Parts: sequence; structure tokens; C-alpha cells
Amino acid sequence: MYIVADIGGTKTRIAGSSDLESFSKPVIYETPKKYEDAIEFFSTVVRTITGGSVVRGAVVGKPKPLWKEHTDLASELGALINTPVRIENDTALVGLGEAVYGAGKGSDIFVYITVSTGVGGVRITGGRIDPSWQGFEIGGQYLTIDNPISLEDLISGSAVHKHYGVHPKELGKDHPVWEEEARVLAHGLHNTILHWSPDRVALGGSMFNEIGISVERVKYHVAALMKKFPMVPEIVHSSLGDIGGLWGGLALLRQGYEGQARLKQLRS
Repeated sequence: MYIVADIGGTKTRIAGSSDLESFSKPVIYETPKKYEDAIEFFSTVVRTITGGSVVRGAVVGKPKPLWKEHTDLASELGALINTPVRIENDTALVGLGEAVYGAGKGSDIFVYITVSTGVGGVRITGGRIDPSWQGFEIGGQYLTIDNPISLEDLISGSAVHKHYGVHPKELGKDHPVWEEEARVLAHGLHNTILHWSPDRVALGGSMFNEIGISVERVKYHVAALMKKFPMVPEIVHSSLGDIGGLWGGLALLRQGYEGQARLKQLRS
């Protein structure tokens, strides 16, 4: 049995896979506030999913700020469920899931961008997370020179809430903020396309729900900005919803298993 999990600041999703082809119905629960309670409950849920069978590997996605002071998270979780655990950035896992199983399937160079509480992204090349030194933080790019303001500080859910004083979904789908969000995001996406040269981009996260940013309007504004490239890459909505990270974990486990099998074959 293998375990895939997505631990967020609000909710945790965990599922099991016996064949690395699919996974069981995810167990979804509110992430406990205390770190000790969270990892202990995680192990309890894993034991319930596996029914006591041996766990052969696990991949866990989480946002970088969550429990950043706990640098031994992988070893602590591994000790609790008695298997090696790989910790990966949650956005990177969603992007990998979309690349292998979702909106990016068949793409050579795929970019996934999420706009939720914050703004993040990942580059997937050849169906694998592109290696980086410190991850991909496209939300940190500045769109102005004087009095620099980051993309995240302009369009994230937190930024909209701070500016209007209400949750973004309470603004209604016809509010003019969504057109401005699409226009500003297009500038950030324009820069990302120039730097990463993808053939397909998927946009996801809570700010792309029914009340939120229109992917079509982002495409319109990107097309108006693109001057360097003769063609605008395909821009689509992500397709795996809230379990994209679990699909990404499954893909990462498969890649590790296939790599071990190839190494064993070379040594034999």
C-alpha cells in the first residue's frame, strides 16, 4: 500500500493506492491547529486507510509556510507510519498531477499557476517537476519599478479580502474586480511565459471558481501583451479540482518506483 496526502492549513486529504494506478476515496478532514496533533491524527488516518497493511512509500504535499520551523517533518511522519516519506511543495504536486493526469496531459513544457490565498506556480518538463534551488515563487515577481508591489499582493485572495474587507466570493461574479484581476494576472503570466516558454498553461485555485477570475479574460489580456513570441501558449483551466495534489503524489511515487525498477534492471 502507498499513501498520498495533501496537508493544507485548512484541510488535509489522504488516500491509499495499492497499484500506483489509482487511489481510494480520499479521507478529508480539518487540519488540526497544533503540529503534534496534526501528525498524530495523520498517522491514525493512515492506519485506518491501510487496515494495518505495510506502507511501502508515501508522498505528502504541503505549502512552504506551514510548519516551516519543523524541518524533520519527513522523518517524523516516516517514523509514525513506518515508511520513507517525501515532502513536496503542494503547488508542485498539483502541477505534476495536472501534467500527468489532467489539463497538462500530452504537454512537453507545462506550467501550472494557482491563485488562492496566495499565488504560486510550477514548471513541469517531460512529465516531471523541473528541479529548482528554492522552488518557484511567481507570486513574488514585481510588476512595478517605483514602489514595487508583487503579483501576489495585487491579485491573491488575501489581497482582495484586505482591499474590500470581505471574502472574495461575497463580491459577486459581476464585480469589476475580476476584470482587473484578469488584466493584472495576464502581466504576470506574460513574464512567466517569456521565462519558462511553456506550450500549455493551466490556471487553478479558489480564485478561479464560478465567482472569480475568468480564464477566458486572462487569455484575452495575455494575447494583447505578447509581442516577443509569434504564438501564445494554450491557456486552460485546471481539471483535477481539490485532489490534484493526490494525483501528483501518485505520479511522483510511480516515477520513483519506475526509476528503481530501471536501476535494478541495469544492475542485473
